[in-house]
Amino acid sequence: MAKSANQRSSIYEGTDGYWHGWVTVGVKANGKPDRRHRMAKTQAEVTEKVRDLERKRDAGQVSKASRKKMTVGQWAVIWLTEVAPRTASESTIESVYRPRLVNWILPRIGHQKLERLGPEHLDALYLEVARDGLSEKSVLMVHQIIKRMLKMAMRRNLVGRNVADLVDSPSHDDSDFDALEELEAKTILRHSANVRNGARWSVAFALGLRQAEALGMRWKYLDLDAGRVQVWQLKRTRFRHGCDDVAECTKNRHRDVCRAGCDKHARYCPARTGGEWVFRKPKGKKVRWVPIPVELVDQLRTHRAAQAAERLAAGTSWEDWDLVFADQRGRPINPRRDWAEFKAMLASSGIRDARPHDARHTAATLLLEQGVDIRVVQEILGHASLAVTKRYAHVRDKLTRDAAEKMGKALWS
Repeated sequence: MAKSANQRSSIYEGTDGYWHGWVTVGVKANGKPDRRHRMAKTQAEVTEKVRDLERKRDAGQVSKASRKKMTVGQWAVIWLTEVAPRTASESTIESVYRPRLVNWILPRIGHQKLERLGPEHLDALYLEVARDGLSEKSVLMVHQIIKRMLKMAMRRNLVGRNVADLVDSPSHDDSDFDALEELEAKTILRHSANVRNGARWSVAFALGLRQAEALGMRWKYLDLDAGRVQVWQLKRTRFRHGCDDVAECTKNRHRDVCRAGCDKHARYCPARTGGEWVFRKPKGKKVRWVPIPVELVDQLRTHRAAQAAERLAAGTSWEDWDLVFADQRGRPINPRRDWAEFKAMLASSGIRDARPHDARHTAATLLLEQGVDIRVVQEILGHASLAVTKRYAHVRDKLTRDAAEKMGKALWS
């Protein structure tokens, strides 16, 4: 194959003793053909290289010439500010993505050319952050962030492959959920009957709602006659600094993990903006109806009557948010206060330490142990995929023991 003047692939022997190949893979930003060069010692070798490049071109796996010098750090900024916000919440970006990128990922591979990033770079990264004390779960999260970031880079033809797919996911036992025992849950519910908004914890254990979903329950979406609730969540928008020197503003709030010039801790800024309460669709962006046990329906009716009395006593100071669980003036309950109340209730009940989210794990565990189909459990809890629900499979030991006993009775009774 000789040199080509019509932009087709060409192969020829050069005066330098090597064989050369040229492949047109697209058009550059200036409108000129984007021609890529390959060379080898033999015609057969260069022909194979040319054919391989043609296959990648036809599969859309050749990166654009104008982006060949882009680094991982440069793409991370674009992904974090322009791409991720389309699908991820602000809280996820600011509390999950950004800290791990800034503290763990970019200091180690941010300088690498995006197109030249290889599996060996990720293997070294995971080993290094693990040696630095990052937990297995956090290392896995670092891997997942890189994988998502490269997936979008691949869709934009910035890289020809997602090298995170070529690396084994860091090991992590994600089935180790700290669910409470049935007796512990019952003890907590008995104590919660004597506290204000006690039905909030019945909702947590019986329905498995996330904290933001339970605190975001509204009466207009609660059908007590039908015994069901439509799940939304109540979130607070991110606080932002309203001052000129953000690092100086909250210097007394900085921690060891804060980077130089840290712009966090905006909630403590005297001139802060943001922080508004907003109702949003639950995690997974899917609104779902969850059935309510009859016993809980009765509790919620009693709770509604108690709240009506509070509202009457508050008079004009009551703010009508239509919340099922509100503070003494009808306003949203701060999640930190909710957390503290749960901890206090555990202490007064003599129950081991746990988090409000562990009530959700407990609900999933109890449903599975009672033989509820795993797909039904997925629907109730609002898991995005069945794989998430299957992480609770280890709690089904009770079911397998029961099955063994039934088989024994069937064969030897």
